[in-house]
Amino acid sequence: MRVDLFDFVLPEDLIAQRPVSPRDSARLLDVLPDALHDRTVRGLPGLLQAGDLLVFNDTKVIPARLIGTRPSGGKVEALLIRQHGENRWRAFARPGKRLKVGDRLAFAALAGDVAAKHADGSIDIVFDRGGSELMAAIETAGAVPLPPYIRGGTADARDRTDYQTLFARIDGSVAAPTAGLHFTPELMTALGAAGIRTANVTLHVGAGTFQPVRVDDTEQHVMHSEWGEVSQATADAIGAAKRVVSIGTTPLRLLETVARDGPMRAWAGETDIFITPGFRFRAVNLLLTNFHLPRSTLFMLVSAFAGLERMRSAYEHAVAERYRFYSYGDCCLLRR
Repeated sequence: MRVDLFDFVLPEDLIAQRPVSPRDSARLLDVLPDALHDRTVRGLPGLLQAGDLLVFNDTKVIPARLIGTRPSGGKVEALLIRQHGENRWRAFARPGKRLKVGDRLAFAALAGDVAAKHADGSIDIVFDRGGSELMAAIETAGAVPLPPYIRGGTADARDRTDYQTLFARIDGSVAAPTAGLHFTPELMTALGAAGIRTANVTLHVGAGTFQPVRVDDTEQHVMHSEWGEVSQATADAIGAAKRVVSIGTTPLRLLETVARDGPMRAWAGETDIFITPGFRFRAVNLLLTNFHLPRSTLFMLVSAFAGLERMRSAYEHAVAERYRFYSYGDCCLLRR
């Protein structure tokens, strides 16, 4: 399909720079087949049914943005995107073209050497320490890797909690599964009282989530790969659920990856699934998701799920009603 079919105009002042407080006071656009309703996340229990299963992503965002110096004394910025072994990380670096294999990079609480350069512009850094010591040093030296549309990507102390979901427990993401940001303990209590159950999966969100689609046709786009895991307990809960409600696009991508090969089961591995209109959904019935960037793979995904014209209409309504967009913004509830 032509990528420009997924384009739309978004006023810059609708891009949320901070989340609302409390989190469950965010607005929710309820997208029905024949109507649009303006609601809030706090009212979610009334939109679901007893026996529904909410599936959350329990990945935890690491402070993956490192600022340091290169051998010349000049500044270097590295965005860690994937761990390969005890002390080796793939990263995007600026200025990446000036770096050479063997260059020593010094950050606030750790140092490492450039071990490789790759065709996509990324590099491999081998740090002087590994394991828990390396993760502790990254926690000390790193900053929250905000997307560039939030204050130019410059995070502060508040983002350490704002850009982390209630469910975060497994280190590995460089971007938050943002639909999960709307949930509070009070909302979870209300959902449980309504007979709505929950389960977790893990999908470590990679830096590819920031990358624009640079081709004219979706057939030409190469999707990034991310690591995920579905436990047997979650697979069993999905099998017993009345309806499966994915909280965000990341659980949906993982569940639909597994469901392509048959009934839901325990699974772990890499997925590069690219969902566009015409995709046959097998696992997820409803999707709660934030509003996504124009021409992005995520807007393509929601268009596949709920219909391109329906989503274009929903986004036009959201712009007219001044919903807040992107990671810290509002959300919508979609039916398959």
